[in-house]
Amino acid sequence: MATADALADLRIEVAYSPAAGVMSQVALRLPIGSTVQDALKLAFPELGLENLAVGVWGRLCTLDDALRDQDRVEVYRALLVDPKEARRQRYRSHRAKTHP
Repeated sequence: MATADALADLRIEVAYSPAAGVMSQVALRLPIGSTVQDALKLAFPELGLENLAVGVWGRLCTLDDALRDQDRVEVYRALLVDPKEARRQRYRSHRAKTHP
């Protein structure tokens, strides 16, 4: 049986990918009323929070947004290449290899 203290906590997951192919996830228990900023400071204290794009479950939010139980906070990186252009480049490369 869960105690009253356990029910007063939020279970939060924070996900951050500093580079392609690298993924860090941290599970946290925070008090009710915690914000996105609180979760980020605890999970990844080395991150500078200024000009950071963040979201909860794929929706952009601000650092001041309140969290709910079982939220997933995500830190977004800037795109280096437009996804459509990257797809075109892969297609051209693949085609050049298969049709010399």
